[in-house]
Amino acid sequence: MPTVLLPLPDADITLYPSLLDESECAFFLTELTQTIEWRQDWITIYGRSLPQPRLTAWYGDPGKSYTYSGITMNPRLWTPTLLNLKAKVDALAGVAFNSVLLNLYRDGNDSMGWHSDDEPELGLNPMIGSLSLGGTRRFMLRHRFEKGLKHELELTSGSFLLMQGKTQHYWQHQIPKTRRPVSPRINLTFRVIY
Repeated sequence: MPTVLLPLPDADITLYPSLLDESECAFFLTELTQTIEWRQDWITIYGRSLPQPRLTAWYGDPGKSYTYSGITMNPRLWTPTLLNLKAKVDALAGVAFNSVLLNLYRDGNDSMGWHSDDEPELGLNPMIGSLSLGGTRRFMLRHRFEKGLKHELELTSGSFLLMQGKTQHYWQHQIPKTRRPVSPRINLTFRVIY
């Protein structure tokens, strides 16, 4: 399988452009859209309470809860579809992920702001496996300390991005809003909760 190692300092990020083929992507996108128990949480930004600009869900092993931005998510049990996808990414990453955060971007107005996946329960050097299904979206990276260091790429349907090592210590990432028409997208970020 072709891979692209991103040429970024202080990072270990590998892109697998085609983990899934077109028919697999269409199947999994439909299946997850219809069967996942999606929710919309509220977050506080500069003292204002606002709905998150996307739908989310948290699945995983029992007891593997996750807290970010003041939101605690308790895992729903793995579905057969999620276990199928987990087996594919586990084999590629060489690790047994025990949880997954799903994000449903309904259109270009849905987004994810700048952040690092560096919560304590993810361990010292988190491994994050990010699988994209559906509409192509821009994935932007910026170095936390070297302000001129930036990078972006298009995450297409079926692509898998593996971030590991010290990446989360030095880099932030986001999925910005877009005005161009874009199909719904589901992103699954597989994680190990300690």
